[in-house]
Amino acid sequence: MARYTGPQCRLCRREGMKLYLKGDRCYSGKCAVDRKSYAPGAHGQARGKKVSEYGIQLREKQKTRRIYGILENQFRGYFEKAERQQGVAGENLLRLLERRLDNVVYRLGLGASRVEARQLVRHGHFSVNGRKVNIPSFLVRVGDVVEVREKSKESPRVKELIERAADRTPPAWIEYESAQARGRVVALPARDQIDVPVQEHLIVEFYSR
Repeated sequence: MARYTGPQCRLCRREGMKLYLKGDRCYSGKCAVDRKSYAPGAHGQARGKKVSEYGIQLREKQKTRRIYGILENQFRGYFEKAERQQGVAGENLLRLLERRLDNVVYRLGLGASRVEARQLVRHGHFSVNGRKVNIPSFLVRVGDVVEVREKSKESPRVKELIERAADRTPPAWIEYESAQARGRVVALPARDQIDVPVQEHLIVEFYSR
């Protein structure tokens, strides 16, 4: 699956806010958004430009894609799937994105960022219901158990993440057993349990044009 491989901090600067794509660095004084609070490029510091309604919707869609690390075609596929489901399309979209395995690993605290969580999943460090899964886009279901594989617990970085995860509180739709480095999906995430700074109705309006 294709993925963005350019500078992560450039994406945050383009959206004008921290997307927490680089883990600990985003909380330090090295954060590019704190040092350069304007968009990248030759016209990044231009002021007074009026943004159209389309532009506002586009930026919200782009921001959401970048938070979850998804390219356009896959993101549109998630939206089309969300539209076919019962309920509010925007909330369905966020619920699908939250159920991605790389996001669940991040929510459990077993990845400092979604980027790192994706990499760890790709390298085969996690299992779902006892079976190794190395597909970041794998959608978990209620009752699924996501666990660090036994041999992966010997990795220094994975050990560090397991220790850090013990001090974190995952969202209410996931239960975490720190002693086993294991999480269980106990419910589908409700909208108020998804803390991403996204106005999903703007994404619906963008794709409904």
